[in-house]
Parts: sequence; structure tokens; C-alpha cells
Amino acid sequence: MDENSRRADAPVLVLASLAAGAKHGYAITQDIAEQVGVTLGPGTLYGIIARLEERGLIRALPSDDRRRPYELTAAGADALAERSRQLRKVADLGLKRLRTAGTA
Repeated sequence: MDENSRRADAPVLVLASLAAGAKHGYAITQDIAEQVGVTLGPGTLYGIIARLEERGLIRALPSDDRRRPYELTAAGADALAERSRQLRKVADLGLKRLRTAGTA
């Protein structure tokens, strides 16, 4: 995956990680790396978290230690579902056209 794709998809990756349950930043990073092989740096991750929180797509939970967990909101789940449907359409179209061209 190239750098531009990673940047564009990173918020979706964070939302998808949180769809499995509340996590703190390091756990989000580890989950994304394990599931899709993309490593987000701390600056990238916490910038995305701040933007998603500002948009009401995730929320911070109370913390018992220095790690702050985040959870997906209902609006975040809706946004993730919509973006996932869009990405599926793009993937399906690309694969269909590659098959038609005989390159897949």
C-alpha cells in the first residue's frame, strides 16, 4: 500500500479497529498492523483520533491509568458502514474490470 492510500484509508482503519471494541492508541495501532499490515505512527494515529473525536465519530472513555481508551459512537458506526459499502463497490468494480480485461 502506498503512502497516499494509507493516509486516505487511515481514518477508516481506526473506525474499523474500534468497531471490535474500545481500545487505547497503542492497541488500535497493533490491531491495524495485525489485521491489515499497515503501521500508523503515533503522530498520524493521534491526529486521526482528534479529527474523529471532533466529528463525533469516536469518544474518549475515562481512564484508570495514563492510557486513554476510545470507543466508536453510533455516528461512527454509521460512517464506517457507509464508507465500507463505498470501498466494496470500488473493489468490486476494479476486480470485475480486471477480469474482463483478462488481467486478474
